[in-house]
Amino acid sequence: MPDFDHSYECTLLQQLRDGDHAAFRTIYSQYKLRLAGGLLRMLKSPGLVEEVLQELFMRLWEHRERIDPSRPIKAYLFAIGENLVRDTFRRVAKDRKMREGMLQAMDEVYWHVEERIVAREIKSELYRVIDMLPPKRREVYKLFKLEAKSYEEIGRELKISTGTVNDHMKKANAFVKNYLANHPEWGIPILLFWMRL
Repeated sequence: MPDFDHSYECTLLQQLRDGDHAAFRTIYSQYKLRLAGGLLRMLKSPGLVEEVLQELFMRLWEHRERIDPSRPIKAYLFAIGENLVRDTFRRVAKDRKMREGMLQAMDEVYWHVEERIVAREIKSELYRVIDMLPPKRREVYKLFKLEAKSYEEIGRELKISTGTVNDHMKKANAFVKNYLANHPEWGIPILLFWMRL
């Protein structure tokens, strides 16, 4: 479905700002499928997509007075969607049941042959980031993240205190977090990869 003509969209957005329900429904009908497709590629769960879509359009309506009618609505909607996906991943990371549900959905939908190639690229990028760490910190990080060893086990193996292990992990996590913040194209894929480890 092609985007709205600019002048028509400006009129539509002004009507939306004024609380026009018909304008809201028109925008909803125009963009819901495209948004749903993008969200499904990231979330791999129709249930989560439905939840995020509902929240996205609720926010559009609740904050309609902030809309600038002269600017394309598509970019605004997709920006809201990306923020909601990040929020969803944060919730998933904290909620074991949600994480298991998402992993199951990913196993059912996502991990076929083509995506395995992408997964290798993600893994390669992740290892490239880890290799930027100083040698000892890199060793600690790999033992904890990739071999799932405890701080005590790492301390014994490397003959360092658990406090030193903790310090290395804090600094390594801060470095990786900063890298992902500056390379958002890798942030969500790498998070998904970590969730599978």
